Amino acid sequence: MEKPDSSSSRRRFLGTTLAAATAATATGPNLLLGQAKGANSRLRVGVMGLGRGKGHIKGYLDVPNTEVAYICDVDKNRLASGDNTMKGKQEKAPEKVTDFRRILDDPDIDAISIATPNFWHAPATIMACQAGKHVYVEKPGSYNAYESFRMVDVAKETGRHVQMGTQRRSYPGLVEAAQKMREGIIGKPLSARCVYTSARQSIGKGKVGSPPPELDWTMWQGPVPEGPFKDNLVHYNWHWHWKYGGGELANNGVHSLDTARMALDIAYPKRVTCNGGRYHFDDDQETPDTATATFEYGDFFLTWEGHSCHRRKPEKVPFVRIYGEGGVMDLTNSAYVAYDLDGKEIAINKEGPSDIPHFTNFADAIREDKALNQPIGDGQISTMLCHYGNMSYRSGGAIDVDQKTGKLIDSPEAEKFWTRESYREGWGV
Repeated sequence: MEKPDSSSSRRRFLGTTLAAATAATATGPNLLLGQAKGANSRLRVGVMGLGRGKGHIKGYLDVPNTEVAYICDVDKNRLASGDNTMKGKQEKAPEKVTDFRRILDDPDIDAISIATPNFWHAPATIMACQAGKHVYVEKPGSYNAYESFRMVDVAKETGRHVQMGTQRRSYPGLVEAAQKMREGIIGKPLSARCVYTSARQSIGKGKVGSPPPELDWTMWQGPVPEGPFKDNLVHYNWHWHWKYGGGELANNGVHSLDTARMALDIAYPKRVTCNGGRYHFDDDQETPDTATATFEYGDFFLTWEGHSCHRRKPEKVPFVRIYGEGGVMDLTNSAYVAYDLDGKEIAINKEGPSDIPHFTNFADAIREDKALNQPIGDGQISTMLCHYGNMSYRSGGAIDVDQKTGKLIDSPEAEKFWTRESYREGWGV
């Protein structure tokens, strides 16, 4: 396993990315569109991160003429599990690697699909774009605001197709709901409410010690400054530590906020507040288990409520509820129902969810240059709502936002959380 400071790996990778960047700069963004061109061309992709990444594998296997050529994970047990997911599913078995740079070095690979922890999303996306690869990156796509803007810039500079994994953008029922809103089915929207509930248990008090032998702890941390291994961190509870994740807002909040944005056709807010706390358990979790974020748009008001440790039964809370002058629209995980002011149902769609259309759309963009359903530039506006909320929570006050640029206005305490204090050498964005 090659470490980030491995001189041979660095020379090989830098040769690839510098050549790609130089060529793209010299001849324009369309020079490196990958091998797959045309509707009947074979698409070859590598999948990085084999937790959620196994869902990516299943998605690609249902996209015609697509090959999962590589699978990658820094945990050898997860790598083996991903390999089992692939057995008998395609003619050629994928190559198994623990260093994703092996995928970027292969000139026959069209795209990389990133399903790692949040702190890897932007660095890996940027490196892949600079190596000439198209990218499918899981939500939220970035760990902080600086990374969010930087990865969007790099995607533009290199001309890569970068699709964010907020897959509801490709759900027919929700696309229909957005169209109904444009047509004014409930009149002018006035406010909306997004809610996430769960019954997460305590993560306990972790013990510092040696990482398990199957895990490359240095590579798992990647761009994050070196820290000790703790036994309640990998593979999920990193979400609740500020060093690695953005709490429930960045974890699940991005889905409902993006769905609301799709239906309402809104972008950056003008003011954001977020309040809450860790109320249910006394453990290592740093991020709130209960919080409410508010996003003011001037003539419209959006809220997100997170209740990670309480399902709030028997109350029936909607995924997204939009209140308009002429009625209400409820958006579920994949569909919608609209009511008039008297509560009478006036439109409904009950279609179920499927990730396949989102992966198919990504493949179509690469092969035929079709428009992405969730290009990274638009996806990161939804992610920025999460970053704003977390910056407000951590700085203890409201923050003001330039609605044209997305940058903060006179919010010095929040600005401290715009980016990391430092990145590990060799992995900065």
